[in-house]
Amino acid sequence: MSDMIGADLVDLDLSAGTKEAAARALAERMAARGRVTDLEGFLADVAAREAQMPTGLDGGIGIPHCRSAHVTEPTLAFGRSAAGIDFGAPDGPADLVFLIAAPAGADDAHLTILSSLARKLMNAEFTAALRAADSAQTAAALIRGDEPSAGEGARAAGVPGVPGAPEETLKGAPDAPEDTAVAPAAASAGATAGSTAETAAASAAGTSTRTGTSAGPGTPDEPGTNGEPSAPGAPGAPGVPGAAGAAGDAVPAPGPDQPRPFRIVAVTSCPTGIAHTYMAAESLENAGREAGVELVVETQGSAGFARLDPVVIAAADGVILAHDVPVRDKDRFAGKPTVDVGVKAGINRPAELIAEVREKAARGEVSAPAHAPAGTPVGRAGDATEGYGTKLRTWLMSGVSYMVPFVAAGGLLIALGFAIGGWQVDKAPSVMDHFVWTQTGSWGALLFQIGGVAFKFLVPVLAGYIAYGMADRPGLVPGFVGGAIALDADAGFLGGLAAGLIAGGVVLAIQRVRIPAVLRGIMPVVVIPLLSSAVTGFLMLVVIGKPIASAQQGLTDWLSGLTGSNAVLLGALLGLMMCFDLGGPVNKVAYAFATAGIAVTDPSDSAMQIMAAVMAAGMVPPLAMALATTVRGRLFTPAERENGKAAWVLGASFISEGAIPFAAADPLRVIPSAMAGGALTGALSMAFGATLRAPHGGVFVVPLIGSPLLYLVAIAAGVCVTAALVVLLKGMRGQVPESGTTGPTAEQAGARKDTGQPVAA
Repeated sequence: MSDMIGADLVDLDLSAGTKEAAARALAERMAARGRVTDLEGFLADVAAREAQMPTGLDGGIGIPHCRSAHVTEPTLAFGRSAAGIDFGAPDGPADLVFLIAAPAGADDAHLTILSSLARKLMNAEFTAALRAADSAQTAAALIRGDEPSAGEGARAAGVPGVPGAPEETLKGAPDAPEDTAVAPAAASAGATAGSTAETAAASAAGTSTRTGTSAGPGTPDEPGTNGEPSAPGAPGAPGVPGAAGAAGDAVPAPGPDQPRPFRIVAVTSCPTGIAHTYMAAESLENAGREAGVELVVETQGSAGFARLDPVVIAAADGVILAHDVPVRDKDRFAGKPTVDVGVKAGINRPAELIAEVREKAARGEVSAPAHAPAGTPVGRAGDATEGYGTKLRTWLMSGVSYMVPFVAAGGLLIALGFAIGGWQVDKAPSVMDHFVWTQTGSWGALLFQIGGVAFKFLVPVLAGYIAYGMADRPGLVPGFVGGAIALDADAGFLGGLAAGLIAGGVVLAIQRVRIPAVLRGIMPVVVIPLLSSAVTGFLMLVVIGKPIASAQQGLTDWLSGLTGSNAVLLGALLGLMMCFDLGGPVNKVAYAFATAGIAVTDPSDSAMQIMAAVMAAGMVPPLAMALATTVRGRLFTPAERENGKAAWVLGASFISEGAIPFAAADPLRVIPSAMAGGALTGALSMAFGATLRAPHGGVFVVPLIGSPLLYLVAIAAGVCVTAALVVLLKGMRGQVPESGTTGPTAEQAGARKDTGQPVAA
């Protein structure tokens, strides 16, 4: 951290009266050192961050901070104000002001160190030593965590309450020569917080930390305590068996005579992911030690994050989410007592949050289980316990899930364009050249052309987010570039799949190369996008683009040639797949196959028939279970009858997961029955020649379906067959007692791991 702050970046007599003036005074010091290239532009970025949320904290601390393109390297400036400056903290003005500047592409190592500083700010001894520092050199050494040299900051040694200060100094004894004294306060503050560089890995983004239950206030005579936990992995760390709890640690079992502690998992995050994220984590950890609970924090910061071990989450009794940006992969915490607050609440009132989550647990109040995984795909794609096949499927479906909204919007707009403007609307001139407000044909052409533009994003979005699922944000640029090349080469959906996998793989390979520290700052914004885009573009244009385009054309020709019994058999097969696992992997494959066919501006009739068959079959299971619970309610438990009411709406909306509670409770009767009805519906839909341009919508897009009445007949036939089979098979078992409960509720079933977006999307 020595290159982040020096004496020239410290102002112990900050005279600014407002937070804007304070930021300017400290930023000018950064500019004088060459760390800020455009002072006004940087201050505008600071003001924009301040507008999102005040950066004042309890205890007289202000931490204005931002990421900015006008910053050359991560820099920290410190100012101390005698009068205090209002940064919006509840307890009044701040006398300690830290201006944190990070480049837009700051590398993980620097962000890690800045996050470590944020944790140190929650240490009262550290801030007390800063208030007592008598020189800029002493203050800079404290912040860096350096061991001060002899004679530096002698007066700081007399700070009351700072461990390590000699008794003679605390009493003001005259026999301590000022010119030879070593600054015990500085040394103690640095030791208490830990050298920033040394503790960076433990306190940084991407590492979760655990607070033990037996940790208590330490004394200066007890190494490794000082009121703080020992360094990660240090023997004897209070309350932490073995190494300090990182994200992958298993939950330690209590001793035979030791009661099981209350366990909490927490997530902290803020817009910039530099300061508040880690200060909230530190505050929660400290409060957890004082409350005697076991608390593990996942910091979702700028340098990335490591997900909490699923074992730790499963064993947790409560959850605290302190965040100002969406929590990634939030569904992991579904079904547990949860306190959801802003990140500043985690800093200012952690004890209240811990008490609140314990009260919720005592009352049995839990959050609603998620019906589909939330957060970004990258958050779920890197579990070390998953096999390559599972990861590959996750990456591919990540791209499909981001592509589907474009397919839905574009397909519906194109369908509406045909409905309003007639079947010749695709021959209409551009509405930019010819648009008549009073003609329906012009409005139809407008909708058609907007839908066509949306469709042009399909393949780039597919490729970009497959790469994103593999390599996070660095994969976006080469993924989109490769997808655009696939589009130009007429490689279509298959080309997008290949481009996304290539782009993600190239980025992962580049990230494994050891890079000199001087180049790390430009890696995410220059080097990785440049090299990965060049390699991906070369492979797509020169090596595999044409072969994939030929394969795509062959697939299109095969689909266009499907007629008669072949089409009916394909519809039956797709129906079986849609109803086999109700939103699981097999269901997803069938749905992705159908959406791939219509993901072009002018899909063939066969492709639209496949999409219609897939959606019809996916609607059958929940509708059939709703019908069965209505006509033979005595065969179902009260909970299942209640779920049946919701299944009407879910089925009509093409959400196959509505049948999961019934399949989970009685799979041997429900799943074969659903597959029989789905196969019949898929076959009839293909036989009737029903077409569909939209990939979703259920009964709400029936007006846009070709042969809508026959389409509804196909759905009704499958629903009746499935309902009849379920009633028959359950009738052979006998009536279910009214008090009986079998299987999970709809809410519980929604939390199952493999349910993606509705109907495999």
